[in-house]
Amino acid sequence: MSAQTIQLSMPEPDIALLTFDTPDKGANVLSRSVLDELSTHLDELEKQELAGLIIISGKPGIFIAGADLREFVESLDVDEEHVVALCRRGQDLFARLSKTPFVTVAAIDGICVGGGAEFASWCDRRIMSDNPKTEFGFPEVKLGLFPGWGGTVRGPRIVGLANAVEMITSGESIDGRAAFDMGWAADIVSVEQLMSAAINLVRSEQTHQDYLDDRKVWSQPIEIPETELGFLGVTASALIGQQTKGQYPAPQAALELMLESSMASAEPACQMEAERMVKLFGTPVNASLLNVFFLTDRNKKDSGIERSGVSSRKVNRVAVIGSGIMGSGISAANIKRGIPLTLTDAAHDALARGGRTTLEEAAFDRKLKGPNVERTLELAPLLNLTTSDSELAENDLVIEAIVENGDVKKKLFARIEPLLAPGAILASNTSTIPITQLATGLAHPERFCGIHFFNPVRRMKLVEVIRGEQTADETIATAVAYAKRIGKMPVVVNDGPGFLVNRLLLPYMNEALELLSEGAEIKAIERAAKAFGMPMGPIELYDLAGLDTAVYAGRTMWEAFPERIVASPLLPAMVKAKRLGRKTGVGFYSYQNRKQRPEPDPSLAQVIAPYIRQQGEFTGEQITPRLFLPMLLEATRVLEDKIVRDPRDIDLSLIFGLGFPPFKGGLMFWADTVGAATILEMLKPLQEVGPRMEPTALLTEMAASGSKFYSAAA
Repeated sequence: MSAQTIQLSMPEPDIALLTFDTPDKGANVLSRSVLDELSTHLDELEKQELAGLIIISGKPGIFIAGADLREFVESLDVDEEHVVALCRRGQDLFARLSKTPFVTVAAIDGICVGGGAEFASWCDRRIMSDNPKTEFGFPEVKLGLFPGWGGTVRGPRIVGLANAVEMITSGESIDGRAAFDMGWAADIVSVEQLMSAAINLVRSEQTHQDYLDDRKVWSQPIEIPETELGFLGVTASALIGQQTKGQYPAPQAALELMLESSMASAEPACQMEAERMVKLFGTPVNASLLNVFFLTDRNKKDSGIERSGVSSRKVNRVAVIGSGIMGSGISAANIKRGIPLTLTDAAHDALARGGRTTLEEAAFDRKLKGPNVERTLELAPLLNLTTSDSELAENDLVIEAIVENGDVKKKLFARIEPLLAPGAILASNTSTIPITQLATGLAHPERFCGIHFFNPVRRMKLVEVIRGEQTADETIATAVAYAKRIGKMPVVVNDGPGFLVNRLLLPYMNEALELLSEGAEIKAIERAAKAFGMPMGPIELYDLAGLDTAVYAGRTMWEAFPERIVASPLLPAMVKAKRLGRKTGVGFYSYQNRKQRPEPDPSLAQVIAPYIRQQGEFTGEQITPRLFLPMLLEATRVLEDKIVRDPRDIDLSLIFGLGFPPFKGGLMFWADTVGAATILEMLKPLQEVGPRMEPTALLTEMAASGSKFYSAAA
């Protein structure tokens, strides 16, 4: 027998309290066993004469985090009838909360999402805490599904069809105040008052019995004019199409379901929800997005080191050297999380600009689409601007973010290392230069590592933590813990040119230039990459990164792997023509328009014409394997070289550092779905391209054995 999750108590003689507290877990989840417990409790409570039932969590900051997704994965291959039964079981169980002979109240503190939000929705009333961690939402579309335990039925009837459509099709959560304003919550109170407020709510409903009227209304079809229903459908469908580009079917399926089921009463609407789930459950997109969830969950628990008994050191103060785009972005990520930060630069003007940018980034408000002035004033005391090296001494971690030049970086390290406090960690934000090489001459290379952030720092979650040959485990553990503290996803990689993401990115980018040189049109290359699922094409990505930066990074990779990286003359020619990309307003595209969006530039042709070796037309079917198979082959070499500990580190890194399409589950997950043998067949017609298209030993072995990347790592 497993330990119980739900405890029954009686805070008052006629009020029952069910407290959810999953033993030995950080969050409450609705597993099969927990649903069984709930059913048993309801069997007993329905026999009693009660005024009300209150449901609460015993875990501060967590109400219920949803269904047990590991059980979902185990059920992905079940037949359609079983999928319908899974949904109906949850619907029927939760619906009992709306039919009891007493009022039911969910007292929510903290995270209440997915199946947890559906569970709370079936209660007669919800009361929420003002805890900043309190959030309410239906993120199922981010897993390739829609709510299947009655969320598409109860939501529209409680808060209105338009509100429910927006929440469920976006998958975004709302805070307690927004939930109250929308009508989900009956009240917002402090955490300390949550229980007493819930009891008072029971007493109020016991007197007025308004909940009985709502039960009748919420069980019926939704009253909405046909013209309003049609307008909502058209506008929501257009927005969903714009956001998903047709690659994520769940939001559109959820919209269509809610529009149709709104005209039915609750019971047949639940049946429709269960039957429509069949079209999404277990599909490749569903399986891929579930894999992304497990990638992030694994990362949360990963300390970054294999050896046990190694603890991380506390990072209380951080310094960043270099106040450019990356330096100010890193600084903002720190003060946003309440970490005092010293930002230093040799140039006073650059430092002043970096300080302003840091505060603007840290105080950025998505609703305002700019910095929040009050937040800026709150954060300003955490930021110390200085041109003096002496102020680095009091920091636990010092991150270098200056020009990408190894000699310049090593001169800086030689100057500042003697000033650092005993035990302080020195790190470089380098994107390509080997950490072992940069550590040459350091007195304490064991306290030196790479902490590579991605641009723009505010939006990019990935951080590469790079281990040099002499980097200590404690240094890595500290860097990993620090990155998580500032809200990032750290992936530990061993040293090598380009580390992980840039090593896999360069073959993809390089191949785009080769296709261009062979006569492929820019729009055809971009279209193929976006059709695969990339957020932007590789040519536009060159402009975003900066062509001068790309030249330097490309040279580093070419020197390391000359047999696989083609030294294209295109980029040097563009740099010589001062076409550096977005930063100069012109690169492969022109950005000299009001919104600074990429537009074709007729003057580009004369710059690149001398480097177009041949003329030819390429279809998307020809371009796609040319772009993505070199990336996959390089990933197999990364595994052979033991740059990462697990193929899943590759997938997490490419999704959150490069924008690899989540609906494909990651590069290695996608390769597993295609199969190694099929990939070898895809490579055969590309052999004439050169060594970069030759199968690796690992891929060949996997094709022969029928093995998969993920199963080999399990």
